[in-house]
Amino acid sequence: MTNYNHWFIRARLKTRQLLLLVALAEEGNIHRAAQVLNMTQPAASKLLKDLEDVLEVSLFDRLPRGMRPTWYGETMIRHARVALASLNQAHDELQAAKSGQLGQVSVGAITSPGLVLLPDAVARVKAEHPNLHVSLQIETSDVLMERLNQNKLDILVARLFAQHDKTDLRYEVITDEPVCAVTRPGHPLLRKNRLGLRDVVDSGWIVPPIGSVLRHRFDLMFQEVGVQAPVNVIETGALLFTTKMLQQSDMISVLATDVARYYAQHGIMAILPMALPCQMDSFGVITRRDRLLSPAANVMLRAIKASAFTVYGKRVGTAD
Repeated sequence: MTNYNHWFIRARLKTRQLLLLVALAEEGNIHRAAQVLNMTQPAASKLLKDLEDVLEVSLFDRLPRGMRPTWYGETMIRHARVALASLNQAHDELQAAKSGQLGQVSVGAITSPGLVLLPDAVARVKAEHPNLHVSLQIETSDVLMERLNQNKLDILVARLFAQHDKTDLRYEVITDEPVCAVTRPGHPLLRKNRLGLRDVVDSGWIVPPIGSVLRHRFDLMFQEVGVQAPVNVIETGALLFTTKMLQQSDMISVLATDVARYYAQHGIMAILPMALPCQMDSFGVITRRDRLLSPAANVMLRAIKASAFTVYGKRVGTAD
């Protein structure tokens, strides 16, 4: 049986208290926060004091020129943002249902599945539910994880790294991600049959920024064959810049194989006939255990899993 004896019921927690916490975090001043919420400063001060009395902690340090969240305040602000975002999502779903739509879903993906997997999945959803609103963001795994935790995304197709807090996450692996070396079409190296790392170490390279997993493994693969990693490099994670730079130079870049194949099929770049002893970690579907997916998000999740089998020949399984 569901327990309805929650602390926030006993404390008579008000939505305006949650709004005040977020406003104080953003404004840093109770006078401006009160103005934003269209209330008087004494009323805002009383709301905050009532909440601090119930929680028996100080949520903000009072400074001469403003207010700064304490550790307890940071915790409450984070959860207040999630609660308010969830209420907004509920309203959006109700309005969508009233207008004959199924609602909306926000998906985040890293580049490779964003290019290869998600178009198929979105097409499946739109074929059956044309009025379902789909929002898609392509970013790095770290950026996507932050947005998932902020309740700005419902589903991710990304990687989990050691630094990510996995306590409330559900991860279902899809596949690993090999990488390859690419150049412009017509590059002189494409005429060579047998290429090794020593043949390209003196070439100019477009590589991911220092600190990224792929950059670390790129440098490491040269070190493992006893040569220094290339020094003539341009560092960028911008795919559009990379494709343009390759087209107008003899530089080489390293990309996920699925991404490279897509551009090669369209004549934008060519894949060097050289096996790279380097690959990225597996990626998979990531959702939060502590949040119920909306009906729209469940439709998208099923489509992603079905498309994963079509595109990669892999049935999505759970790896907790």
